[in-house]
Amino acid sequence: MTAAPQDGRDAVGEGLDRYLRFLAGLTPETLDGLDGLVCDDVHFRDPFSDVRGRAAMKTIFAAMYRDCTDVAFVIDGVLRQDAMAMVKWSFRFRPKRFGGAQPWTAIGVSELHLAPDGRIAAHLDYWDAGSQFYARLPLLGPLVRFVRRRLQHH
Repeated sequence: MTAAPQDGRDAVGEGLDRYLRFLAGLTPETLDGLDGLVCDDVHFRDPFSDVRGRAAMKTIFAAMYRDCTDVAFVIDGVLRQDAMAMVKWSFRFRPKRFGGAQPWTAIGVSELHLAPDGRIAAHLDYWDAGSQFYARLPLLGPLVRFVRRRLQHH
């Protein structure tokens, strides 16, 4: 059992707070701050990637900055039970390709699993890449929108 810090907060809660502040303030220059916040073998998954390890996670975040500008994560809500948290977020960005003149927004939820020391053991993102990303692409978008309309219940 881990002793609670003097202020009554537990290590998991403190770690969650640190990680969420990190995400909300993430820039290419702060990317190395991930080192003290996630486990060496962290599992990161989103609609485009499924990797293990801190280095692989950092590579994905670095690619995001390579491919996008005006990146911002906004934490919209957090529910925590023990060592798991669900985080509702908005991700705002401008893709450098695919009509990057207009900002895009993706809204989703991250399932975070925390180690007893408060570091992130798993970060699993859930969001609708079909309507929030693929449907906005110049060539693929019309096809995705057509298929979605065909699948809608009348």
